[in-house]
Amino acid sequence: MPGGQRHAPKSGQTKASPPKSGQSRGGQRKSGQLKPDENQNRPRPAMAGGPVDEDKIAEVIRPVVAAAGMDLESVRVSAAGRRRLLRVVVDSDQGVSLDDAAAISRQLSAVLDAEPVMGDFPYTLEVSSPGVDRPLTEPRHWRRSAGRLVRVTAAEAGTVTGRVVAADLDGVTLDIGGDRRRFGYAALGAGTVQVEFGHPQTELGATSDGH
Repeated sequence: MPGGQRHAPKSGQTKASPPKSGQSRGGQRKSGQLKPDENQNRPRPAMAGGPVDEDKIAEVIRPVVAAAGMDLESVRVSAAGRRRLLRVVVDSDQGVSLDDAAAISRQLSAVLDAEPVMGDFPYTLEVSSPGVDRPLTEPRHWRRSAGRLVRVTAAEAGTVTGRVVAADLDGVTLDIGGDRRRFGYAALGAGTVQVEFGHPQTELGATSDGH
């Protein structure tokens, strides 16, 4: 569920536009629904006022995310009208609930207000968990996909589809048509989770705040 805090520039900077319809005066969008991070892989338009350093932003916020027991998966900045949209994707072994996303959003908002990494333009911070289309490229991605059906290209085996039985630091065990096969990560490409209708999916949460 996207929601969010709107960050206005400091003294001497351009004022932020007023909250749009559907937002409170504090900029919080109201929603009672969870929504996965659907747009993390879409192309990003050029931003007014020049680019910002996403790596620097990640460096600033990663300790905050880690202290909350989560992993920082990605940081993306894009143009959103006269504002910038900062999209932060986080994950954990327990998943990311709406309350988790709201709590980390408040913490990130505080640290970003104290650091000049977002430049002189107002921005909206959005925190979400990964969508099901997130490629499985790290051991933690495979571990958190336990029980899910995935498709992956494996050396000498070609493209295979199987359910993740277990994953550790060295590799993953897949159930392929009733046979369990072990693959080392070096032999695997990026895996993709297959959507299964009627099969329970991990809860994905999101929230945002505008500055």
